[in-house]
Amino acid sequence: MKVTIDQNSGYCFGVEFAIQMAEDEMEESDNLYCLGDIVHNDMEVQRLHEKGLRIISREDLENLRNCKVLIRAHGEPPETYQTALKNNIELIDASCPVVLKLQNRVKNAFDQMEKADGQIVIYGKPGHAEVIGLTGQTMGKAIIVMHDEDLDKIDFTKPVTLFSQTTKSTQGFYRIKAMIEERLQATNGELETVAFNANDSICRQVSNREPQLQQFAQEQDVIIFVSSKKSSNGKALFEVCRATNPHSYFIANEEELQPEWFEGMNTVGVCGATSTPMWLMEQVANGIRTLDSELLEAT
Repeated sequence: MKVTIDQNSGYCFGVEFAIQMAEDEMEESDNLYCLGDIVHNDMEVQRLHEKGLRIISREDLENLRNCKVLIRAHGEPPETYQTALKNNIELIDASCPVVLKLQNRVKNAFDQMEKADGQIVIYGKPGHAEVIGLTGQTMGKAIIVMHDEDLDKIDFTKPVTLFSQTTKSTQGFYRIKAMIEERLQATNGELETVAFNANDSICRQVSNREPQLQQFAQEQDVIIFVSSKKSSNGKALFEVCRATNPHSYFIANEEELQPEWFEGMNTVGVCGATSTPMWLMEQVANGIRTLDSELLEAT
């Protein structure tokens, strides 16, 4: 049985950069705090914990003094920087450049919308770290939409500027955009009477993975998708695999592999989310090869 790891899977640039910064810092310091999970993968968080990285909450940050805290790739709202300044905390800022650029765009758009009595709308997951950082650029006034019913929170008689969380699906963004346009037209007659500005702010390194993953899934008899259950990006990309190849299975590590998945199969593809480390996919691939050897010996 041939086992192939998808070389397009694994960390995006932002996550890889944040982890490298954390590891570099821990070589010089015994103690480094990280504001929230550095990546949505429990096994990688545990690996870094063993090296000295300690995960803290925003509440914990308020009580820390005279220490170093890593800001992960998702970025942070302005209040985090204010707290750090007040508490003499040195920030190791590993915010993804794509996210930082988006935060700046959201802040500028918010300033314009305030003058026009308009609204900033963000297509994203409520409570997600990146979304919290983006909302912070709007003094907490941004409207977060993810489901159809969330559109009811928008006042369609006022101007709307739409952005997206960088890791959301392109298809989902344009669907939400079209629905907002329909609601604006239904409310105001002609769309042009109310300003609407839609900004596709999805990271192309992430969005391009969907067609790449579809192609990879088509080429394999079985797909083993490796990701933490808490990764929203992982859940979305797994659905891309499953829609393409019904023999797709979602696992957190090699211990969850089931021998019956591989009976009568010739090729297996191992892939993962933007938060899945390559070492973990390699571990899973080796686990599949071990299972294959055991099945051959049994026959």
